[in-house]
Amino acid sequence: MNRPIRSFVLRQGRTTPAQQRALDGLLPVYGIPFPEKIQSKQPLVLEIGSGMGETTAEIARTHPEVDFVAVEVHGPGIGSLLNRIEKERLQNLRVVRHDAVEVLERMVVDASLAAVHLFFPDPWPKKRHHKRRLVQAPFVSLLEKKLKPGGVVHAATDWPDYALWIDAAFSGWEKASRGFVERPTTKFEARGRRLGHPIRDLYFRKR
Repeated sequence: MNRPIRSFVLRQGRTTPAQQRALDGLLPVYGIPFPEKIQSKQPLVLEIGSGMGETTAEIARTHPEVDFVAVEVHGPGIGSLLNRIEKERLQNLRVVRHDAVEVLERMVVDASLAAVHLFFPDPWPKKRHHKRRLVQAPFVSLLEKKLKPGGVVHAATDWPDYALWIDAAFSGWEKASRGFVERPTTKFEARGRRLGHPIRDLYFRKR
């Protein structure tokens, strides 16, 4: 059987004791186990690749009227986000530690998402690695299936070639002028701006 091409690599980053305690003790509290269905009575936003969780937690804290689910595979980032959820008592943010494509396929109900956030995904800059980019035609079709009518995909990247790639992949969608919620500036983004990296936010609405 052919193995699927993954858009991520599980790097051997160091997990701090605090992050490990969160993975052991808080993931059962604030995590949603795969493949349990994700349910919400409020507008639901899925963030794919939440990193260390600073942006995710800030958005959730600012918008208590919206439910957020962060999907991430890297242990240190998940542990960091779990600690933020606990410390800030965020009732509207949950975490899934699993591959995002499988989460969309098996955990997300069709036409249930108000928005999808895709902030600074791995650009896989070398041409031979472009097949690993998350944004591909099948992925775009999957998002369309899971979003509500009028739902928004909000992507951000500091890699110009990937911005053009994403824009082309969503060429059949309506362009939107803003996201479902505003994206705060991240430390990663601030550093990129200081280095002269162009930051692009792209918004696409399901017709």
